[in-house]
Amino acid sequence: MSAVLSLRGVTKRFGGLVAVNAMDFDVAEHEVLGLIGPNGSGKSTTLNLISGALPVTSGAIALRGSPITQLPAQDIARRGIARTFQLVRLLPSMSVLENVMAGAVFGHRRRWGYEAEAVAQTMLEQVGLAGRGHMAVGQLTYIDTKRVELARVLAGEPRVVLLDEWLAGLNPTELEEGVALIRALRDEGRTIILVEHVMDAIRSLCDRCVVMASGTKIAEGTPAEVLADPEVIRAYLGDDDA
Repeated sequence: MSAVLSLRGVTKRFGGLVAVNAMDFDVAEHEVLGLIGPNGSGKSTTLNLISGALPVTSGAIALRGSPITQLPAQDIARRGIARTFQLVRLLPSMSVLENVMAGAVFGHRRRWGYEAEAVAQTMLEQVGLAGRGHMAVGQLTYIDTKRVELARVLAGEPRVVLLDEWLAGLNPTELEEGVALIRALRDEGRTIILVEHVMDAIRSLCDRCVVMASGTKIAEGTPAEVLADPEVIRAYLGDDDA
């Protein structure tokens, strides 16, 4: 199966610190890839490199075979890579619907006007917020702000969705709802990279996992394979924050 996204030798240095070290992996069409590892292992930095939020020090990233390594974040978004953030970033002066419309306007398909509004309404319905578009962002519960951010990402009609700990901070009931929502996206055939600490979610959602420790890939395979790998177990158990 041809790769939608490819990383080859991708490295990020901050002065003398190597945050991501020679990362290699591919993501196939319609695949959900889990990017896992202890805190501080370089997972979010890797997403930042893919999305253009941080410049790559060395190595190459390609989307459907076209290099995107040196492109600014807005151009990478236009080409079809969209992401959520660990800390939800919504536009507080705009309504729920307007926040999601921004994804349609600035995303991969560049919708506008009524077309953007129609896409936004559809995506709000998909994430369970039908009829809530008029609300102010400040009126929402925590999980609903996450739903809005996800709807905004989906409104851009991306080729690849990057979810950076989207399930973090949810209570058990919300967690079940969140996993079901991501599973529905998977069943639609979306291509997703999931950075996540919730191992039950990794097991139930991911086709494959890449495991990072100290900026380096230490394992790759199915969730069952990597979670049984002695080096992966050691990486987690040897980290106080795992």
